Amino acid sequence: MSPAASTGGGTGGRSDPPPIPAPLVSPVVDSHCHLDVVRRTADGRPDAPIDEPEVEAALARAASAGVPRIVQIGCDLPGAQWAVEVADRFTALVAGVALHPNEVPALAEAGELDAALAEIDRLAGASARVRAVGETGLDHFRTPESGWKVQEDAFRTHIGLAKAHDKALVIHDRDAHDDVLRVLAEEGSPDRVVMHCFSGDVAMARECVRRDYFLSFAGTVTFRNASSLREALAVVPEERLLAETDAPYLTPHPYRGRTNASYLIPLTVRCMAEVRGVEEESLCAAINAATEAAFGTW
Repeated sequence: MSPAASTGGGTGGRSDPPPIPAPLVSPVVDSHCHLDVVRRTADGRPDAPIDEPEVEAALARAASAGVPRIVQIGCDLPGAQWAVEVADRFTALVAGVALHPNEVPALAEAGELDAALAEIDRLAGASARVRAVGETGLDHFRTPESGWKVQEDAFRTHIGLAKAHDKALVIHDRDAHDDVLRVLAEEGSPDRVVMHCFSGDVAMARECVRRDYFLSFAGTVTFRNASSLREALAVVPEERLLAETDAPYLTPHPYRGRTNASYLIPLTVRCMAEVRGVEEESLCAAINAATEAAFGTW
């Protein structure tokens, strides 16, 4: 999850949903989405999850663009619980469950962190539709330094849960590249690690590849000022390459600043194909194969 919705230009009214692009020539999985983060309260926090008809409509729009499957990520207890429930109801979905690193300090301050982590442990084993522990990790942008220690401790706990339940570990890394890699090395990485919304440079990408991590690219790779991210994309082997929306955040160009959704992933994938100098169909097939290697089939 991005800490804030993307901002910037775009066409049409900023409150209007972007149009559905031409469908991909071969299906691709959206490897990271937050279907439940649609309505927000006055203080900017998620409101009630969307209901079943809205989920059905979102999945239909995605499928019409060549995105028939989605990894739904829960980032707090209500979101994680909902992710498991909705993945059990809809065959297009599988779930990831975790406490987002920016949620952790407040839970610790309230004395609720241990109980929350115990519930994530329960949810991780609650259904075969749960394929990931995440997103977890470190955020040195939104969380002040006073919260870094408890954030790191919770990250270590999530790593252990991923290994105990044999789930993919989905990493949130914002302004914390070195510390994320250090903690993973100290704890020992699970068999499958996904660097969600990869934001590093070429050196970071090469180190993640060396460790056999998956790198997932979001709409940020399409941004005009993201040349270093595109350079990193170019060095990732196709068998380690995923695509995501992080919807409703990080809407790809030219709709940056408007609400993202899984049906917009063709814009990101087509940019990725152009950067890598490959045909859209071959890249789609590679992304799908890598996604199934990370999360299994469904």
